[in-house]
Amino acid sequence: MKGFTVIIPVYNEEELIVDNTEKLMNFLNSLKIPYEIIIGDNGSTDSTFKKGKNLMEKYQDKVEIFHLQEKGSVGAVFKKSVLKSRYDKIISIDMDLSVDLNFITICLDLLNDNSIVIGSKITGSQERPLLRKLASYIYIKMVKILLGLEYHDYSPTSKGYKKSDIIGEFEYLDKGTFYTVALSYLIKRKGHNIKEIPVSCFDIRKSKFNLSKEIFYRFKNLMIFFIRINLNNL
Repeated sequence: MKGFTVIIPVYNEEELIVDNTEKLMNFLNSLKIPYEIIIGDNGSTDSTFKKGKNLMEKYQDKVEIFHLQEKGSVGAVFKKSVLKSRYDKIISIDMDLSVDLNFITICLDLLNDNSIVIGSKITGSQERPLLRKLASYIYIKMVKILLGLEYHDYSPTSKGYKKSDIIGEFEYLDKGTFYTVALSYLIKRKGHNIKEIPVSCFDIRKSKFNLSKEIFYRFKNLMIFFIRINLNNL
């Protein structure tokens, strides 16, 4: 079916959800391609979900929102959103629209021949706090050493996926953000194509993640994944 799905995980985005969803829709309407927006609320404690439901009622054929109770369950939001998707081409972005929206246009074209498209802030340009950039740099190096992956960005945002190629790997994905690394490895192992492209990102907001917990989670899951690979448990 021609068209595509945009997935947006959110947590306490009451100030952005209405204006930025409508801004995104204006851009998507200009593409003249059928689309849907699926917003996954992972544990918001403000009026994000309420405002999202109002958007869903207003744009019934374009916008859907669902709520998961647990904060930080970005991987669970991703899996549920993919399963809900009506289209094979799926693009994940953030509600702050910090990455240039032209990524969507480029990504749609690249998904014709690739199973995953990685939008990389490292090889593009980024305005982010130094500590977050440093943590990402170390993590990327460890992924390369342990898994042999040469990509430069494993954040949930600015990624494209072909649903038919990734859905068979869902049993190996947890509920956190490690799913981007796991999918990249598993899809590469299958011999499918993955394309990385540079993106421009302007993100100076305070992270919604607890940085120390997120760093511990990512490195712990990377080691567990590495051990499972070497034990032929994947």
